[in-house]
Amino acid sequence: MNTGSLKRVAPWLAVAALIAMADQVSKGAISSTLRLGEGREITSFFNLVLAHNRGAAFSFLSDAGGWQRALFIGIAVLATAVIVAMLARHSGERLFSAGLVLILGGALGNLWDRIALGYVVDFLDFHALGWHFWAFNLADSAITVGAGLLILDGMRSAGPAQKA
Repeated sequence: MNTGSLKRVAPWLAVAALIAMADQVSKGAISSTLRLGEGREITSFFNLVLAHNRGAAFSFLSDAGGWQRALFIGIAVLATAVIVAMLARHSGERLFSAGLVLILGGALGNLWDRIALGYVVDFLDFHALGWHFWAFNLADSAITVGAGLLILDGMRSAGPAQKA
């Protein structure tokens, strides 16, 4: 990455770092307040609950025996490199870059957990009619919003279908 690219991508990387730090601060606050499995009702549809997820999204491979940790760390490191390269090439495309930065910040927040703890700390628990959505965290939220922005950018870039 040359100096010009670094100058263009640095603000985006700073935002990703802030997202990862906010994620880590929120996880630390919950981990110091609740015991594993403990929940606190906030509203009739939302609880805070301390959960440890050794898997990926929706606890995918959480009971795989430990090998999945290295896999998910590897995927996150590879995704980080790809996203930084994409940011360097597309730093002027605001919506696209914002989506990438949200995904990067979330990935870094969860990567830190996997490396330091061996699992990801989840704590946001939404529920209705006796059904609970999987617990998640701020990093997961950033990744989801980022993916939504990338979809929106792709739809916007595609424009209306052209007639043949």
